Parts: sequence; C-alpha cells; structure tokens
Amino acid sequence: MARTVIVHLLNEDPIVAELERMPEPGDTSIYILDPRRTDGKPIRYLSDATSTVIFPMHRISSIELFDEERAAEEDITFFIPDEQSS
Repeated sequence: MARTVIVHLLNEDPIVAELERMPEPGDTSIYILDPRRTDGKPIRYLSDATSTVIFPMHRISSIELFDEERAAEEDITFFIPDEQSS
C-alpha cells in the first residue's frame, strides 16, 4: 500500500508523492509515484506524463511521513503567505 510523503530534495522545493515502501539503510535511491508540488501542480523539471521518479538518496535531505489514518482523512495542504499583502 502506497503512503503519502513529502520528499525534501537538496536545493529544490518539496515534492508530495506516494512511496510504496520505506527506504532501507543500504538503499542508494528512492522510488516515488505520482510526484507533484505541494500545491498539486506539476513539477517544472519533469515531463507532464511522468508518473514515477527514481531519485538518488544523496539528493534527499529528508522525508516527511504522516499518520496513515490522518493522511487518508485529510488533504495535505500548505499555507504560503501572499507577499503583496504584507
């Protein structure tokens, strides 16, 4: 069963994706499904039809995990303040 995670890449915006299995300590890459930006839009450096991406682990700074029941009940949303309103 896939698990929704947020993958933080070095020098890039975070990516929301599905993860089939947790990476093991010896893994050199991570295999993610349905990658998208945190606002749900496509990622600029991936083709529109991309459904799976393999990233090398040395590009990953962290992976955020969520309680599976909570992730199923709630949408993962982010608040980005409007710079013009300040």
